[in-house]
Amino acid sequence: MKKMLFSTRPFFVDTALLVLRVGVAIMMITHGWSKIVNFSETMESFPDPLGIGVALSLQLTIFAEFFCAILLGLGFMTRLALVPLIIAMLTAAFMVHAGDPFSDKELSLLYLLSFIFLFLRGPGLYSMDGQILKKKRY
Repeated sequence: MKKMLFSTRPFFVDTALLVLRVGVAIMMITHGWSKIVNFSETMESFPDPLGIGVALSLQLTIFAEFFCAILLGLGFMTRLALVPLIIAMLTAAFMVHAGDPFSDKELSLLYLLSFIFLFLRGPGLYSMDGQILKKKRY
């Protein structure tokens, strides 16, 4: 029991990375999916923090929150998929909700921390990237 609680063996690290990666990906996909399903209604109230137009801002957000989150969940091209997600959460926290209370920024900051952690640590062995790299080593 003691070994299991205090172990830093790769199994536990890779399992934790899998749980975090898939968990935040599923939650992010729900945000993107709701924007896809309600595209017209969402476009009426969606902010344009970068000054590139509401439609393009919404499309880029959907790309990050839905399509990049799918890649994150699969662990395929993980670090590349995380870049748009990190940019989206930085924009949400520090531009869209810049003047809002902390409680309105909190969710985007939690996602941002998770995405930065996964970017720095990588997807782990239990990912498509991990399996591709594992096969190339031999």
